[in-house]
Amino acid sequence: QMQLVESGGGLVQAGGSLRLSCAASVVRTDSTYVMGWFRQALGKEREFVSGIRWSGSSTYYADSVKGRFTISRDNAKNTVYLQMNSLKPEDTANYYCAARTGTYFRTDPSGYAYWGQGTQVTVSS
Repeated sequence: QMQLVESGGGLVQAGGSLRLSCAASVVRTDSTYVMGWFRQALGKEREFVSGIRWSGSSTYYADSVKGRFTISRDNAKNTVYLQMNSLKPEDTANYYCAARTGTYFRTDPSGYAYWGQGTQVTVSS
């Protein structure tokens, strides 16, 4: 059972930056994983933000964050990061880390078996 813990959220002005972290409790070396970041704004559905394979260099981004957000990982620390630059008020949401076994990226939340508790990001105008 994988446990995910996010951190790094907060309040930032538009144009600012934040880095989110997602620490995974168990990463089996005999399994392949895709790690994803999702967000959910108040009254809206949860949406895909970015994904990265646990091994290799493949990444994937939603169009709304391309060029502003960067996903990365540190395998030695079992941690995935989301660097968010040029933040906009519309990026305000609760951000969730998620994981799924396999190698395919999925943008629908139902494709992920493991979830963190979320971290709030608020961008003021």
